Amino acid sequence: METLWLQAPHRRWNPLRREWVLVSPHRTQRPWQGQMETPAVPAPITYDPTCYLCPGNMRANGERTPQYESTYVFPNDFAALKQDVPQAQLDLGYGLLRAETERGICRVLCFDPRHDLTLATMEVGKIRCVVDMWTSQAEELGARPEIQYVQIFENRGAMMGASNPHPHGQVWATEHIPNEPLMELAAQQEYYAKSQEPLLSAYLRTELIEQERAVASNETWVAVVPFWAVWPFETLLLPRCPVSSFTALSAEERDGLADILHTLTAGYNRVFDTPFPYSMGFHPAPSDGKPHPEWTLHAHFYPPLLRSATVRKFMVGFELLGSPQRDITPESAAATLRSVMQGS
Repeated sequence: METLWLQAPHRRWNPLRREWVLVSPHRTQRPWQGQMETPAVPAPITYDPTCYLCPGNMRANGERTPQYESTYVFPNDFAALKQDVPQAQLDLGYGLLRAETERGICRVLCFDPRHDLTLATMEVGKIRCVVDMWTSQAEELGARPEIQYVQIFENRGAMMGASNPHPHGQVWATEHIPNEPLMELAAQQEYYAKSQEPLLSAYLRTELIEQERAVASNETWVAVVPFWAVWPFETLLLPRCPVSSFTALSAEERDGLADILHTLTAGYNRVFDTPFPYSMGFHPAPSDGKPHPEWTLHAHFYPPLLRSATVRKFMVGFELLGSPQRDITPESAAATLRSVMQGS
């Protein structure tokens, strides 16, 4: 790929969201006098008596967390969604002022009983237990007739709003397909209708040819900095063989997913020699009872750090009012990530 002119301001097309991303590589030279973050480094303790996610401790609702020994799932004590909501719709202004009820289920998924672990520091075998729990949750919740989407995600680090450093993620099952996967659904359906091939399968094949943005891989999964990345060290995790959901993964693919999650997150920690914050989430096909040959299961990693452990990327100004924008090129970010993935 000719990259010389890509060092000048340019925009890149994101086919998954069908939107443009502005890239401004020259801005990395500007002096920074903005907000500096204090890296949050949790105390290295295996058990915290004040942590409601540690085994045996009391939660805010008065229930006690059991003495679990592997992964553990429980209903979110402060759930954003509820099941017992009577269905209702409201239209206050010619279709412009609309509202409707939304039913759903929110759960918390503890990765491990140890307070001091993360996906980056857990054994791969224990991460495989997390993958298996994600799969069982997706299968159970996705089978419910009122659920159309199961969103599995993790907010890692206080910078990303995580209220507790104990290794955990969340599972939200919603009555309707949320905005982000809904946009991806439309884009993938349009591409599949034209090519009879999943969009992300074709994209991965292109990245494997170029190799410029691939950062980690194994026999079943590949992590790339997407050509259209917005966040500085954003990555996209893709299966080598197209599968649409967790339940479609083979045992080998689950093993591979656990392995690459460890590689990727451990590598992130070495970029700025700090526990790397991020929001990560999987996008499976909708659980709407329809076939989805267009869909490829994938995960997005959105880390906010930009220049160091203390300088983060903010989505403000033009990003909020115009288009997404980034400073370092995806190729430069990929080169940095590749350099630290060795030995993960």
